Amino acid sequence: MRKPFLALGAVFAFTCGLTAAPPKGKVKIALIVESTVDDKGWCQSMHDAIKAVQKEYGPAKVEYSYSEKMKPVDAGSAARQYASSKFDIIICHGAQYKNLVTEMAPDFKDTTFVFGTSADIGGKNVFTYMPESEETGYLNGIIAGMVTKSNILGLVGPVDGGDAARYDRGFVLGVRAANPKASVKVAHTGSFGDFVKASELAQTQMKAGADFLTGSSQQAMGALRAVAASPNKNIWWAGQDISQLHVAESPRVLAASSYNYTTVVQVLIAKREAGVKGGENIPLNFANKGFVFAYNDKVGKVLTPAIRKAVDKAKADLAAGKLKLAWKEVKF
Repeated sequence: MRKPFLALGAVFAFTCGLTAAPPKGKVKIALIVESTVDDKGWCQSMHDAIKAVQKEYGPAKVEYSYSEKMKPVDAGSAARQYASSKFDIIICHGAQYKNLVTEMAPDFKDTTFVFGTSADIGGKNVFTYMPESEETGYLNGIIAGMVTKSNILGLVGPVDGGDAARYDRGFVLGVRAANPKASVKVAHTGSFGDFVKASELAQTQMKAGADFLTGSSQQAMGALRAVAASPNKNIWWAGQDISQLHVAESPRVLAASSYNYTTVVQVLIAKREAGVKGGENIPLNFANKGFVFAYNDKVGKVLTPAIRKAVDKAKADLAAGKLKLAWKEVKF
């Protein structure tokens, strides 16, 4: 599954004048993920982005390798092997890798290490990235608040941290803006990869009356599958992290937000080409085209003109900086 590749001029809106020209020499990129690169969620979103950049620049310019199912205790060994093999950029795709990156980076000063999500500023050869996903959560929350009949909504998250926490709170804010009478049942699996637990939590929420659910990280696929398997065909889902409009469960997905990590990958290559190996944070938001939002046009009349109008206005206001979301004020 591949996300739309945005125009390069738009992608580089916040890179301080850097251009999107391919690197002069070959750049070796390694990706380390805790799940798999085809998980239809968090890990696949970064894998797809690197493959898209590799296709754009050509295999002669971008060499790519990845390691899957890497718990933090195992990821350190994999990262060290990549660094010893002279990989230029090593992306440890998860905040759980922060400690290993922080400890390892000083030993390989010529290597660019990357981890996220985090708003921290790392060392001289460490980049971080942070999707400001309260924005995508807000749009999905508006849809949920306007679609629900029961006024009970379900949210299945991994842990209450990073961009997942921002998404969850943005979703609550969107629901409140669209439908103050609705309530959101929030539950966390405690893991980024526990599909079974996510399914169980979604089933519990649906039994409690939830007729619209959402969730973030790859584990949320377990919740989506539970929604798709429900005999009640009027229970809906809003996707996050990667576009879920073309998966088998898509008939229940009303809309989906995905991360355009091509933004991050291209910035990393351009920065390194300019001699900058780290010490910066890369944000993703609607203003810099870091997010892709799309409706599912195959769900018939569920997405009414009024819903689309409200969501489109909110999206435009977010991109223009007219709408600021106080996501930190939302308490669970």
